[in-house]
Amino acid sequence: MRLGRRLALLAGVAALAATCAAGASAQQQKVTGPVAVYWMSAQTQTGFGMPAMGGGGKPDAGAMMRMMMGGGGGATKTLNLQLGSSQPPSGAPAAEHLPPRGLQAGASLPLLSPKASTPVREDTPEYIPREYQKPRGRMLIFWGCGEHAKPGQPVVIDFATMTSNPQAMAGVFKAIDYRPMQPPSPARNKTYGEWPNSQTKTTVPPNGSLIGPHTIQGNYSPEISFMLGEDQDFLGPLNLATNQRNAVGGVDLGWNLVGNAQAYFASAMGGAGDTVVMWTSSELQAAPFGVMDYLSTGDIARLVANRTLMGPATRACKVPKEVMDALGGGGGGGGIVQLAAYGGEANFVYPPRPTNPKIAWNQEWAVKVRYRSATGGLLGMAMPQMDGGRQAGGYPGAGQPPPPGQPPKAPSAGDILKQGILGGLPFPRR
Repeated sequence: MRLGRRLALLAGVAALAATCAAGASAQQQKVTGPVAVYWMSAQTQTGFGMPAMGGGGKPDAGAMMRMMMGGGGGATKTLNLQLGSSQPPSGAPAAEHLPPRGLQAGASLPLLSPKASTPVREDTPEYIPREYQKPRGRMLIFWGCGEHAKPGQPVVIDFATMTSNPQAMAGVFKAIDYRPMQPPSPARNKTYGEWPNSQTKTTVPPNGSLIGPHTIQGNYSPEISFMLGEDQDFLGPLNLATNQRNAVGGVDLGWNLVGNAQAYFASAMGGAGDTVVMWTSSELQAAPFGVMDYLSTGDIARLVANRTLMGPATRACKVPKEVMDALGGGGGGGGIVQLAAYGGEANFVYPPRPTNPKIAWNQEWAVKVRYRSATGGLLGMAMPQMDGGRQAGGYPGAGQPPPPGQPPKAPSAGDILKQGILGGLPFPRR
């Protein structure tokens, strides 16, 4: 075959392939909806710690006090339900979740639509000066499991310097690379309902179960019905089986493996004098600001692969000696350790996707169920102890005005830690 004919033949084949690709693209299936989206966030908590943001994102003060007093008790379960719809309600918005009997939280869980609130202006207390007071102190950031911190640690941040030039400090804060999940909300959906809410006081008991049929119905959403199986229940309790100082001077952490957990993540924070200390189990440098509450299945797999998260078979981690030294060793410093197990998610869509690409897939509803189990305690203390008589939440001088005639003192690193890590500082946000 002559060269010219070969080239012509190749050109014809390429043209035919392009035509077929264009035809396939033209037949791409049309997808609409879903009209309603429904998210269930299921968490199991032991010890004390920071509950997932779906539960309000605030520390469980009651559980923390019980732990400090030596009465941590068993696991608690929390369930947060969020319904969003693109449809307006027929009348006043009303919806409910009819759970399986095994949940033991009642025959109906009302999904309340919160009323729009008018922002209330809070007057600044007279004792707080109008001029900005630069904070004093520093932050030390460690990462990775091991007897000793790896070279290049810690990253040291001076609070006064970073507040004068936050943009220059942005590169120091290497946040964990994940995509925050976007559940239904009043801002994202035309009509929205949630549980728990102000109209119900019911809670999920420790032996409550998600297994069984679930139905969601209301006047602004198509009826939603799905079934959860045994492998789609709450995650089991996560407990620190080991949390004690080792011979090197660090802390050995050990925990039970949780069924269906896909990854684990540990973090610790604390303070000594004017120093805030933060550590994560990630093998990549990462500051534990806004530690992940729930993670998508895709993010979990990726973060395990790059060693940001510990894999599902991991059951131990060493907090480096240098972290404990920075916390004050055995004299005056201290920290709180958090451990989370991530269980991925279960997803349902109705109606099922048509196999014929010429038929549009008009989704009526989509459901996401996400899972997490967590625990926490005092770093390096196997048994809860009172902190030298200091009452929980009663930090000396916290939130108190200065004595008459004395200028206000700039906040120290310890003040920042006690009043909230992000309290007033311009930390870069994702």
